Amino acid sequence: MTTNQKKFSFPDPKTTDPKERKIQRILEEIPGFLTWATLIGMFAFSFFLPVWVAIFIITFDIYWILRTIFIAYYSVEGYQKLSEGKYVNWWERCQNIENPKKYYEEISARIREMKKEARSKTLTRKEKKIIKKEIRIRKKYLAEVKQLEKIQAQILDWRKILHVVMLPTAGEPAEVIEPAIQAIADSNFPNQQFIILLATEEREPEEERMKKVNYLQNKFKGVFRDFIVTTHIVSADELKCKASNATFAAKKLQKYLDEHEIDYKNVIFSNFDCDTVAHPEYFASLTYEYIADPKRLQRSYQPIPMYNNNIWDTNAFVRVIVISSSFWHIFQSTRPEGMVTFSSHSEPFDTLVNVGFWPVNMISEDSIIYWKCFAYHNGDYKVKPIYLPVSLDAVLAPTYWKTIKNQYKQKRRWAYGIENFPIIMRAIGPDKKIPFSKKFKVAFEMLEGHHSWATAPFILALLGWLPLIFGGDQFNQSVLAHNLPYVTRVLMNLALLGLAVSMSLSFFLMPPRPKKYSRWRNVYMVLQWILIPITAPFLGAMPAIDSQTRLLFGKYFGEFWVTEKMRKK
Repeated sequence: MTTNQKKFSFPDPKTTDPKERKIQRILEEIPGFLTWATLIGMFAFSFFLPVWVAIFIITFDIYWILRTIFIAYYSVEGYQKLSEGKYVNWWERCQNIENPKKYYEEISARIREMKKEARSKTLTRKEKKIIKKEIRIRKKYLAEVKQLEKIQAQILDWRKILHVVMLPTAGEPAEVIEPAIQAIADSNFPNQQFIILLATEEREPEEERMKKVNYLQNKFKGVFRDFIVTTHIVSADELKCKASNATFAAKKLQKYLDEHEIDYKNVIFSNFDCDTVAHPEYFASLTYEYIADPKRLQRSYQPIPMYNNNIWDTNAFVRVIVISSSFWHIFQSTRPEGMVTFSSHSEPFDTLVNVGFWPVNMISEDSIIYWKCFAYHNGDYKVKPIYLPVSLDAVLAPTYWKTIKNQYKQKRRWAYGIENFPIIMRAIGPDKKIPFSKKFKVAFEMLEGHHSWATAPFILALLGWLPLIFGGDQFNQSVLAHNLPYVTRVLMNLALLGLAVSMSLSFFLMPPRPKKYSRWRNVYMVLQWILIPITAPFLGAMPAIDSQTRLLFGKYFGEFWVTEKMRKK
């Protein structure tokens, strides 16, 4: 049951309209063209204009240092917010926020009590430190509660909120999905306000699918408000992809909500990877952020993805990749204006209905839903970070080589998110309600991000040497040529400071070492970072080049590549 739904259409990536198809193809070619122009230009300009390339190298290295420091600084800030988020009693906030004035007085009284406790001589130094940290968090929160007094009438009742957690599956075994559902059951939000939506695929062998479904339904029988299972059959106008499965399941849910006369605005829809183990406080935190925000229908909600489920089991190459990915999301969380949804995230179901759910003929489903909502609300839509982790599986396959191969495929699928660029430009370009500056920022950030992803590792690794190789005798005899390797080496060593920050924080974010591994495993966790010069170009840049080149030549992916999931016993 939704209201005030406006007419909304979103561009079709497979449009047959000649004019729209031409625009689509031009926009698809831009990212790949820029990347290949850069890579080829590295060699060409090193031959014809070695001096200018040398100057560019030094300038780029300085830029990279500043960029590294910027990311490292905000990664630390994001880590601190993540640490604080774990200390917050979100369930308490949900229960009390409907009366902000009374809650303000209760928090103030509690702060006074804790200050007295902190002065007690019977407490250890560690206990005092914990109390002082809680005092600091509560003091910061007081200002927010004061502001909420002004909008008390717009705060929703948490008791009316219904969480639907969709877990799409296309072959993953029950042992991978079960911990995700168990984490929801163990969360500190009432189980009777949850619906589990297990979205299966018809193309999975029926015997395996039904064995998995029956096991999970029996395991969690009576635990939640409901446990709905859907089976998606791919139609002629769809791709074999997660998005088409999600849309099919969401439409089935819509009918269910209509039959039970449930208001869409009271439903928060979480689209989780089926291996997502949510933090116990996640749904309480999500509920709080939703009910306390008057513009709740113009928000997506993004936890911090951590690949901790099997991080100790996978190999060093994969660990470097996924830890780096987690840090990137921690950094992004500090700048919500640049965030988009990724992997496991949540949206208001009312908004999903209004935008028509996910496109059924695109590979990238996690970020494109954000852009559909962004276009629907004429640019007045953003992602709100939830500073709590959700834990997912790192890539792990039966053999070492297959694990690396699968990691490449997963990164390629992530990089294929550049397919969003032409659709976004076609969607927001004609919209006069979105300022040109905002459109330009969206286009620039997306192109710059994917261009850096594909080219920066090769620029850093190769470009410093190319003028010396191709520049000729005249250039090699210059002072600039003699000093170029030294200057580059010094600047890159400075850039390693950012890596040192990531290394240090990574140990605080990892789960405890399993008993099956000796302490030597901790040493490997440190030594694995020497693989950065290998992983960055071959498991980072190459998958991005692969994806952009496919779009450049119109060689699209025909289906969503599902990452193989496995657990070591």
